[in-house]
Amino acid sequence: MNETLPLLRLAAERTSTLVRSLSDDQLALPTPCSEYDVKELLNHLEWAMSGFESLAGGGGFPPPKEYTGDFPERAERALKAWDRPQAWEGTSEALHGLPMIMIAKMFLVDVVVHAWDLSKSVGRPFEVDDETVAAILAFAEESAPMRKGSAAFGDPVEVPADAPAFDRAVGLLGRDPAWTP
Repeated sequence: MNETLPLLRLAAERTSTLVRSLSDDQLALPTPCSEYDVKELLNHLEWAMSGFESLAGGGGFPPPKEYTGDFPERAERALKAWDRPQAWEGTSEALHGLPMIMIAKMFLVDVVVHAWDLSKSVGRPFEVDDETVAAILAFAEESAPMRKGSAAFGDPVEVPADAPAFDRAVGLLGRDPAWTP
């Protein structure tokens, strides 16, 4: 385990709080992920939590499923799986030999950036602490070459070099920091 686990816990808690506050009438709103509305993005987040839980135990991603509204519970199970020291060891066969620490960073990015997507969709602020921002920006910069052509994130969006670090990170991950519904 390392410094990523406390960041994961905080991110999952903040995202769960945001998800719990959403109402049914917000589920059809657009998101910065052009292929997802709010409900589809929540469905993706639920699926991702099950996947990151499975990966921590040496498994792979489960098949896609329908939205159930249980993101907080899935996030908690995923965190429990990553709370085991062996979850951080070695590589993942399911993800082509990626080191588990890289998968944990992907977990962090997925939770935080999609929470940002949701907050933008519903017009709510979403705060990210400086340590998490630094970790996400570092991941975005370090993983840019391997993400080329990947469907996981969009093509980078041009963001001024003097923009806030989180804006630069979401830009590298294919989001326009100025996006509005």
